[in-house]
This record gives sequence, structure tokens and C-alpha cells, in this order.
Amino acid sequence: MPEDNAPGRKLGFEPVVDRRTRVLLLGSLPGESSLAAQRYYAHQANRFWHLVGKAIGEDLATLDYEARLALLLARGIGLWDTVDSAHRSGSLDSAIRDARPTDLSGLAATLPALRMIGFNGAKSAALGRKAIGTTDIALVDLPSSSPAYAAMPLAEKEKRWAVIADHL
Repeated sequence: MPEDNAPGRKLGFEPVVDRRTRVLLLGSLPGESSLAAQRYYAHQANRFWHLVGKAIGEDLATLDYEARLALLLARGIGLWDTVDSAHRSGSLDSAIRDARPTDLSGLAATLPALRMIGFNGAKSAALGRKAIGTTDIALVDLPSSSPAYAAMPLAEKEKRWAVIADHL
């Protein structure tokens, strides 16, 4: 098993959840901008805050980071990632190597209100579905909010992310 403190190994963040969490949104591993800022989805071009905000009818992008997190928690939305640590050059999911998964099933077991797990992008879905296994929780693959995923127009991403509201 890879050691978390190995040179060049990137570490993910702690989950942002509480007992009210009904929807858990999972990325793969924070990108370079997020790691530098120590904030989820810190890259200016990442559409995460826009997509979630649109789904719940809130303008999250205009709030400071702590207010964004507080609002998400108040609305029953939590954040985490499927990769606890890994080697990766740059921010692309395709560059993730030697990934150590997060304990997704362990976290889910501590969230009594959890109804949905949303995977932000294909890598998150592949790793997260494997980690969670069989469950009664709705597992939803969401199109990546990353600027690197430009194959789908923003309007279509907004439609697909709107499913979040159905589980709150």
C-alpha cells in the first residue's frame, strides 16, 4: 500500500458532511489549484459551484468558500472525493497513478439521511462505484464539472446535475 507521505504523493481533503447530508457529491482527487488553495473546486474555470448552485437555486459562485460549504451542508449536500491519495502530474484524472481510495462505504454508513451519491466525472464514478458496492443509495454519474471536459455543453450539464434537487 502506498504511503501517504511519500514524495510527490498528493493528498485529498477531509469530507464536508454532517448528519443532515442527503446528497454526497464526489470528485476524484483535488486538482492543483484546489490543492494549493486547500479548497474544493478552487480552479476558476471549474463549473462545480455553478452546476450545484443551479441545481438548488442558489448563486454559490458569489459566496466566499466558507459560506458555500455552510450553505451546502444546510441544504443537505456533502462533498468528498473517491481518491484519498495518489501520484499525479498536473490535474487530469487520467494522470492519477497508485491511487489509494477513500473509505466511501465507511463514510456512507455514518450518514443516516444519505439518499444519493453523485459522481463528478467518469473517474470518480469508476472508483466510487467499485468502493461502495451494492447499496440502496441512488448512485448517479454526473458529467464532469472540469474545464477539461468540454465535450458536453454547459446547458446539458446543468440538466443532468439538476437531479441533485430530486434527492434533497
